[in-house]
Amino acid sequence: MELRSEVTALEEAVIHVKGEIDMNTSPKLRDLLKSSEAQRMKKVTVDLSGVTYMDSSGIATLVEMLQTLTAKKGRLILKAMKPEVKAVFEIAHLTEVFEIVD
Repeated sequence: MELRSEVTALEEAVIHVKGEIDMNTSPKLRDLLKSSEAQRMKKVTVDLSGVTYMDSSGIATLVEMLQTLTAKKGRLILKAMKPEVKAVFEIAHLTEVFEIVD
């Protein structure tokens, strides 16, 4: 899995993810989302256009970040999911929980 983070505006960041998010790689994503930079943001967009597979550990990582941002009245946006990744969110009925954009 490859990760790249950029600050796009005051209190706004975009995290680009490429590859698979599974139990072996999700800790790396979790560490980035828990970094001091990401924690200062009010809006975090996770660009999932390069993600080919995500398991429940990846979803748990995103749920954890959603809870953190919601507690401080922030937003987590999941962007550009491939159909096979979006299907995991649909099966788990998480499309109503997350803000998902094309």
